[in-house]
This record gives sequence, structure tokens and C-alpha cells, in this order.
Amino acid sequence: MSVLIIVFLTAIVALFSGVFEQGKFARYIGIFGLIIALYVSFLPECTFFEHYKNMYEYGPNTALFTKISIVTTLLLFFLGGFAFSNHRSHQSELYALMLFALCGSITLFGFQNMVTLFLGIEILSIPLYVMAGANKTDLRSNEASIKYFLMGAFATGFLLFGIAFIYGSVGSFDLYTIQNFGVANAHNTMFILGVLLILCALAFKVALAPFHMWSPDVYYGAPSLITAFMASVVKISGFFALFRLMTIGFAGVTHEWINVFGVFVIITLLLANVMGLAQTNAKRMLAYSSVSHAGYIGLVFFGMTNLSTYNLAFYLFAYSLSTVGVFMCLIWVEKLKRETSFGAFKGLAKSEPILATVAAVSMLSMAGVPLTAGFMGKFALFSQAMNGAAFLVLVAVLGSAISIAYYLRLIIAMFFFKETTFKTSEKVTLTYNIVAVFVIASIIVLGVFPDLFAKQFGL
Repeated sequence: MSVLIIVFLTAIVALFSGVFEQGKFARYIGIFGLIIALYVSFLPECTFFEHYKNMYEYGPNTALFTKISIVTTLLLFFLGGFAFSNHRSHQSELYALMLFALCGSITLFGFQNMVTLFLGIEILSIPLYVMAGANKTDLRSNEASIKYFLMGAFATGFLLFGIAFIYGSVGSFDLYTIQNFGVANAHNTMFILGVLLILCALAFKVALAPFHMWSPDVYYGAPSLITAFMASVVKISGFFALFRLMTIGFAGVTHEWINVFGVFVIITLLLANVMGLAQTNAKRMLAYSSVSHAGYIGLVFFGMTNLSTYNLAFYLFAYSLSTVGVFMCLIWVEKLKRETSFGAFKGLAKSEPILATVAAVSMLSMAGVPLTAGFMGKFALFSQAMNGAAFLVLVAVLGSAISIAYYLRLIIAMFFFKETTFKTSEKVTLTYNIVAVFVIASIIVLGVFPDLFAKQFGL
């Protein structure tokens, strides 16, 4: 909880920096606060917060996912100077909202109670509704904000209705009390209905089909840096919240929801990858890519072992690094060309080889090509799921094969056109090059030496 307080106070300071017309310093305030929070996340939790353990517990798993989210957010903040250059009048609000959303993520990593779960989801979601519409003069951004808000409110209704059924059955919001009730009353109709309603609500948050309808339009309309935040940090928090709830609170009724979840995974893997092939815009393609990865991550629920939480963390970190890598390239091209079609990327490698390389390596990692972190993440999840759902692994392998096609389209556009449409005077900033080299090195090193992930995050 110390980390949560530090991030919250950082958000407050960043927000009020705009009052004194110093919004340009909000990014530096955020970076400084996030570095402090990352350092504190490696320290033992303060004993004072043990009084709140029945609502929020900062255990080893909470600490692990908190570190991953902070690192990802920190990388995105480094990209913010260029990405938010046309938001000079309200930069402080955007950085503060990102930090407030991160507070919601951290809350979801340690919830012990259904009330804390609801609070975490709302703290995470409400800033996102605002940030999706940050481009006030862009109709697509306005549409993204309204659509995300309406669909989010709909999902919140499902969540609250499900929580009401659970409380009506159990008489408690505590996860372990709910678990014990599920073990003793595995066929309680009201309890099962509550579980399924909550599963549907959280499937919306992580963009599992058929609850993904909002994702392509929202990702396409929102500012690209915010889209990267939603595709990485929000997916990390959403999936761990889902994993924690289903494997602790609803572990006693796994047989009732696991087949429903399996259907969600199959639909997601097939639909998202096929739709990704049909896209002519890189940003929409990455939106469907994000949906497809929700299907791959969903395999963590099948054939679970003691390493399942670690496998989930590794995959989410590898995917987040890849998301940062490909979106930093997209942000730069979008700023120069004011579009994100595949044609806008033609010849990028000739003028900005580092930027094109980080995007290519990131997409190869997303596709699961060997010697990348994404391959090791998929290999771990697929190996685990083979013990309980071999058919799902077959569908996932098919989905991965399809995904290579649409990733290669963008790589070909960047590397295999003789002429470049980028002016020699348009150069990437030093910060972008440093982040690009870091992402490339991390993806390759973790693909060759995956055990370094455990060492770097204090496992």
C-alpha cells in the first residue's frame, strides 16, 4: 500500500502543476514519482498497513505485478514528451489521469474483498473514459470516449449484479469466505449465476470476445499513447484481477465456469486474428492483435500449476514491452503523416532504422517467433495448457500462424520499399532511441535468458 500512496500523491502533484501553468513539468514529476514507487516496491511492506489486510494485501504476487505495471508506465511516460506535444494546454491532466488509472491497477493487484475489486475497476476505468476523448477536436476520439463509457457502464452493471448475487448467497464479500462457500455449495444456482455475470463483466475489461466490440473503435480513436496504456497496463491489471478472483474466490466452482471461459478463448483467438488480417490501418490491426493476445493469456486458466502466476506475469511483461515498442513507432509516424495506414510506414527503415527495428522485433515477439520474449511466454502458457486443454492450444497455434501474416505486412512496408517518404530532417529524439534500444535488448535477452525476469523482479 506504500506504493499505492506514492503513486497517488505523485498524481496529485502532477495534476496541480497545471494550476501554476507548469504542466510541461508533469511528465518529469510523474517519472520521478514512478522511480520512487518502483524502488519502494522492492522493500518490505510497512507493518502499519497490516490493519487493512482483509481488504488489500501487498503480497509477493501483488508486488510482482505492481513492478511490471510501474515499469511499463514509466516507459510510456518517457514517450509522452513527443506524443503529447499537441496537448500542451492540458498535459498535466493527462499524466495525472494515467497515474490515477495506475492507482486502480495497483488496487486490483492486491484486493481481498469484492468491494475493493469494484473500487479498483472504477478507479482504473473512469480516467480511461476521459483520456480516450483527449483529442477534443477529433470526432473519432469523441466517439471512442462515449463508446467506452457506455460499454463500460454496461459492464459495471453486470459486475454489480454479479456481486449482489454472490453476497446474497454467501453473506460476505471476502474472497476466502466466498471460496469456502463455493466448495460446500458447488451447485447453488444464485451463486453460479453471480460467478458467470462477474466473468462476463471482467471479460469486457480484458477485451475477450464476444465482449470485445468496443476495443477496435476505442483503440483507434484514442490518442496513441493512451491506446498503448490501455493495451498494456490495463490488460495487465484486468487479467491479474480476473486470475486472482477465479482461482481464489471462485476456485470451488471451477467446473461451472471453465468451459464457458474456454468458449470465450476459442472465439477470441479465431475472430481477432481473422479480423486482424482484414485491416488496412496499423492502429486497428494492433487493436485486434491486443484482442487476440487476451485469448493467448486466457490459456493460463487451463492445466494450472504452481508456476501459473509466474507464467502469466512473464507473458504480460513480454507483451507489454512489445506493445511499447510497436506503439512508439506508430506514435512517431502518426505525428508526421497524420495517419496510421500501412502505406504511411513505407520506407521507414531507411530514415529511422532503430525505430523500424524496435517495431519489427516487437511484432515478431507478439507473433511468438523464437529467440524473443513473446516466444518464451507463449511456450510456457501453451505447455501448461496442454495438460488440460490440448484443443485450445491447437486453436492458439493456428491463431499465432495467422497473426504472422498481418504483422509481416507492416514489417514489409517498413523494410522492403526502396524509396522512403520520410524527410531527412525529421529525426527521432534521443529519448525515443534510448527507449527503443532498451525494448529491443529486453525482448531479445528475455527470449534467450528467461530466468533473468525472475532475478530482475526479485523472485
